[in-house]
Parts: sequence; structure tokens; C-alpha cells
Amino acid sequence: MMTETANTASLTKVGFITGDLVAGLCVAGLLLPEAVAYAGLAHLPVAHAFTALIVGLALYALFGSSRFAIVAPTSSTATLAAAAAVALTGVYSTASAAAYTQVVMAMVLVSGAMLVALALARQGQLSTFISRPVLKGFAFAVAVSIVVKQLPDALGFEIPAGNGGDPFRILLFTLANAPLWNLPSVGIALVCALAIAALRRWPQVPGAMLVIVLAIAASSAFDLSTLGVRQIGVVAPMQLQFGFPDLVFADWVRVGELAFGLVMLVFAESWGSMRSTALAHGDSLDPNRELLVLGACNVSAALFQGMPVGAGFSATAANAAAGAVSRKSGAVALVAVLTTLAFALPALHFLPRPVLAVAVIGALQHALSPKPLVAFWAMNRDRVLLVGAALGVLVLGVLDGMLAAVGLSLLAALQRFSQPVLHELGALGDTRNYVDVRTQPNANLVQGLLILRPEEPLFFGSAERVNSAVLNAARARTGLRTVILSLEESADLDSTAVDCLLELDMALYRQNINLLLARAKTTVRDLLRTWNPQGLGREDRLFWSVADAVDHAIKTNR
Repeated sequence: MMTETANTASLTKVGFITGDLVAGLCVAGLLLPEAVAYAGLAHLPVAHAFTALIVGLALYALFGSSRFAIVAPTSSTATLAAAAAVALTGVYSTASAAAYTQVVMAMVLVSGAMLVALALARQGQLSTFISRPVLKGFAFAVAVSIVVKQLPDALGFEIPAGNGGDPFRILLFTLANAPLWNLPSVGIALVCALAIAALRRWPQVPGAMLVIVLAIAASSAFDLSTLGVRQIGVVAPMQLQFGFPDLVFADWVRVGELAFGLVMLVFAESWGSMRSTALAHGDSLDPNRELLVLGACNVSAALFQGMPVGAGFSATAANAAAGAVSRKSGAVALVAVLTTLAFALPALHFLPRPVLAVAVIGALQHALSPKPLVAFWAMNRDRVLLVGAALGVLVLGVLDGMLAAVGLSLLAALQRFSQPVLHELGALGDTRNYVDVRTQPNANLVQGLLILRPEEPLFFGSAERVNSAVLNAARARTGLRTVILSLEESADLDSTAVDCLLELDMALYRQNINLLLARAKTTVRDLLRTWNPQGLGREDRLFWSVADAVDHAIKTNR
């Protein structure tokens, strides 16, 4: 017994050294340059990104459940938060840096509080309200927008005022002004891009961090600034200062409105990253717990002046690819980040901007891949959602594009559920099974009966259309005595659906046609018994199976 315990402890130790330790160091090498880059995307000092990084890593390592998820600043949340803050700082007479920072902190705090509230209400399933084609299209467009905005830094020139917000303007200006490009910056960017691409063959090697360290050393030794290669400049040290955003009430209301998009993005993106790695390794996750932890991470990040955080795909996938076996890899990454910030932060100001731009573009490689988009397109499903989400970001901007993407998902769901698809059922041979007569040629209609099954749940968006479809089908059938409506797709009914069923019952009654409900679930039965006990709630009008309803109708019609 002691030997077995010792062997288990030994294997655990080996797994930590070969898995979590290596993965944590690799992830730290990815997160540090990403934090610097994403602070730029959010138009915030780097200290805010480092604060969010430390808070996200620490809290998720303590309370998260995914073995691979790394909670830190992400490109999409940084871009969306910046877009929302820019939209809101217009209410100030002077959009100062301090006011802008306060708005971002408030945005992160409110979105985190919303995530916590949704988790406590056990609404983890809300992530499914952003369809995957919409999420893929949105992520692709955001990645393209970010890459275009990195071109000035990568090519060594500055965008004149008035051309720095729209990716189309930036791209056109870049292509039309090639003489402005700084050739040493271009050369450094190309060399670093090739080096990062080559190092991807070894997931255990923090390629981006290694390239950045070498670039800092080269910049310091050879004074690349004399060649026109711009550096990121002095980086203020991180200070974990507790503070509450200072906004007037009207601005808090506006922040609450704009935070909705950030809430949906944080959870949809994070849950997608967590779930994909969990499925690949046979793990199970509770979406409500993950929602709660993500909310707590963002609330804490905001209170200590940090950016929004989420489980980004690049860091999470890198953690899994590097061999992580538990959440200890996140703890290792945290220690490595703290150590680096404590001893190496002053050297960061030598980092050439072209190198940082290339690191950002490299971190977005997964989102830039057209493979998921091509796969959805080839499926010939949801093409409008895919293209609409991408165009929404590129044309409307990140904030309005995100809200448009959420709206597209909801509209697609409403359209699907509100289109009544009624299938007529018939008896399959001598069995008690009733199947769609259009797909089963051996199914026989029952004389005097019309058996219909709505293929979508009955709710306020579909119930009236189902009523019309049932009445039209009944009018087209001669000698009809009974209509049987199979409600197997309806787990429950809202008030509109109940009213519509009662109206359908009355309309059929006027035509001397009886209405029976089959496959009615317990919740539906209890509701109808309470609301209409002498009508559709009667025992002789509610049946557990279509066969039982048919038997009753045949006996009654004799």
C-alpha cells in the first residue's frame, strides 16, 4: 500500500515537472508580450494589463475547474472595451486619459457583476445564444481589424490624425504611402515573424517571448532607434491599487447598456475555448461555475485597476499543447510573470514596436485561419450569419458589430422557432408507432383523424402560426372528426401558447371537430388543468402517447 502511494506521488511529481511546469513557463512567455500588446489595443497603460493578468491567473488557478483555461487579457475583449469606452467618453467635455480609464474600469466591473449575477441565476446556457458561425465571423473580423491596425507599427510609420480608427482607411493609407515605410523596421518585423513561425514546431518553447528577449537585447546593444526603429518607451511599474470607478449616475447607466456586449463576448469566447479543450481531453465542465469564476475575475480586475479578462483561445490552446495536466500550470505562469515583472520590467522599454506588432499578429493566428469559415460555408448553413457578423465588425466597428452579431444570433433563433413546420403522422404498419407520412411511405392515415406534430416548441413567436397551419390543414380534410396535436417538442408553454391552444380548440369546435393533445408533458398538463380544467385540461383530452389519443378518438367517433 505504501509503495503504491509512493509511486502515485512520484508520477504526480513527474507529471508536474514535465507537464505543468513546462506549460506554465511557455504560457508566461506568451502572456507577457500579449499583455503589452493588448494594453495598446485597449489604449491603456501596460500596468493595467499586467494587473488583469495577475488577477486572472491567480483567481482562476484557485477557483476554476478547467485544466487548461488561462484567464488573462484577450485581444477581442480589449478591443471591445476600448470601442465602448470611446463611445462613452464623448459625453465628457474633455475626453482625458483619466476619464477614459475610469470608463474602462467601470465597464469591466459592471460586466463582471453581470457575469456573477447570471451565474447565480444559473444561466450558463446563455453562451449558446451566440451561434458559432456568428462567433467565428466576429472573431475573424476582429482579428483582421487588429492586424490592419498593427501595420503602422510593423512597417515603422505613423498614421496621421483622422485615419487611425477605421481599418479600411488604415489599410488604404498604408498601401498608398509605401515611401513612408521604415526599411529597418520592415526587416526586423519579417525576421521576427519568420522566427516565431519556425519556433511553433516546438510548443514547449515560448517562441514569442524568446524572440522578444532577443529583440530587446539587440535594440539595447545596437541602438536601433538611430535607424528610425521606434521603441515602446518607458513602462510604468504595476501597482495593485484598490479603487472604485468614479462616474456620475448617468454614465453608470450608459456603461450598463454597453457592458452587455462585453458580457456576451467574454463568456462566449471563454466557454468556447474551455469546452473545446475539455472535449478533446474527456473532461466535463459546469458552465455556471465557469461563469461565476469569470465574473469574479473581472470584478476583481476592475477593483485593482485592471483590463477585462477571459479565457482566450491562444493562451488556452498553448497551455494544452505544451502538456499541462492541471491548473498548476496557471500557478506556474503566475509565478513566472511576477518574477519577470519584478526583475526585468525596466528592460521592456527597449522593445521595438515592429516586434510587438508581429507578436500580436502571431497571437491572432488561430482567429485569422479561414478553415472554420470555409467549413461553415461548405455546410451551406447559416451563411448569412457568418458573413453578416464579419461585415458588421468591419463596417460598423467592434462595439456595434458585436451587438449586431448578438442580434443576428437572436433573430436566427426566433426565425427558426417562429416558422411552423407541421408534419402529418400516420400509423406504421401494425405497430403503435406514428411517423411522418412524407418520409415513411408505409405509414397509413387513420380515417376521420388528422394527426399533426409541430417540429418546434410552441411559444409566443410560433403559436399563432401553428394555429393557422392546423386550421388550414383541417379545412382541407373532408370527413374530419378529430385533430390530434402531438406536443412532444414543447417542454412547457408560455401564456401566448396557452391562449392560442384555447383559440384553436374553440375554432375547431365550431367546425364540429374535437381537439386532443398527445405527448403532453407533466408541466403542460399541470398548466392546462389549472387554467382550463373543463376544456383542454380534462383527462380525456390529454394523452401520454399518440397511439393512446388515436384509440380514444376511434372509440369516441364510433
